[in-house]
Amino acid sequence: MVQIALLCRLVRNHRQSLKGLIMKSVKFLKRFFVMALTFIALFLFFFWNSIGSFQKLVPVSISVKNKVCHVNFDDERIQLVSNKTDLKMIYFVTPTYPRPEQVPELTRLAHTLMHVPRIHWIVADDQPRCSEQVANILRRSGLPFTHISSPKPYTYNYPNYPRGVANRRVALSWLLANVNDGVLYFGDDDNTVDLQLFDEIRETKRVSMFPVGLIGGYGVSAPIVKNGKVVGFFDSWPGARKFPVDMAGFAINIEFLKPSATMPYIAGHEEDMFLVSLGVKLEDIEPLAENCSKVLVWHTKTLKYTKPTLKININQYDKELSPKYESFVNLLKEISRQGMAVLDAETGTKTLVIRDRKTYETLVGLN
Repeated sequence: MVQIALLCRLVRNHRQSLKGLIMKSVKFLKRFFVMALTFIALFLFFFWNSIGSFQKLVPVSISVKNKVCHVNFDDERIQLVSNKTDLKMIYFVTPTYPRPEQVPELTRLAHTLMHVPRIHWIVADDQPRCSEQVANILRRSGLPFTHISSPKPYTYNYPNYPRGVANRRVALSWLLANVNDGVLYFGDDDNTVDLQLFDEIRETKRVSMFPVGLIGGYGVSAPIVKNGKVVGFFDSWPGARKFPVDMAGFAINIEFLKPSATMPYIAGHEEDMFLVSLGVKLEDIEPLAENCSKVLVWHTKTLKYTKPTLKININQYDKELSPKYESFVNLLKEISRQGMAVLDAETGTKTLVIRDRKTYETLVGLN
């Protein structure tokens, strides 16, 4: 009888242990299921954001405070490329944003545009203030220009947001309000443009298109031309787009612009939906660059520069090293102004001075 009682107790204990194990397993599965759902929801959220679908589903405020910093209609280049007033004006729209590469890229582009007759440069800067650095480049170029502060809506402060849309939208608004004729062209600050392209797009009657090099998986994005007419497109990302082209691959006659002209905050679809908003048809497209057989513009990209922090007390340098090393102190201030480095008195990389293959922690070695 004792053995039977012990056996029954063992069975009960085993059942209780098994029941406890099952309960723990159920709890674990519930937690795992909740975590899996959370992970899937987060994945879909970021996936939708990356392709722009989330913006389609959720209405958001896109109001921003834009400011026209300065407009100059005078061509102040010392050596004018051409005085011909019968040439159609090109309005070259450049969206830009503050970063270490901004000043050198705008400088490089300015020296290209300085060779182009009858051109008005519209630079829309993605920051809430009128940048003096950008203004200096525009003034020094001697070009007619419009400088606009055009910050993006705070709603789009996330990775892979559609960069440059707010800039181009405000440029379009300015053009519609101030310009009646000419040719619109979107040229990013990191693009490389052959001067021949300007001669060709100047003759745009409605919408012209041409190849853009260094794009996507095909190395080029281009219209396909048959018997002088555009019949299709060669682009590595169809994206269900009617016009799978790059922003640098088309020009618009301003007389063809409409008040309805707009650009969506949907990454990858800005060009397509802008052209659709104009009511562009395939038969409207004028192929340039020898029937789209030549590349005259490239989507070059500067390698992203990681801004260093230098352990330098610039106020102390200014007091102790000027006027003897005034030029060097001014250089340090310049790299800080242009955003090439951060100067911090407390933290950062310790800087060294080099002379005769030796390094020094101060400028004493240069005395």
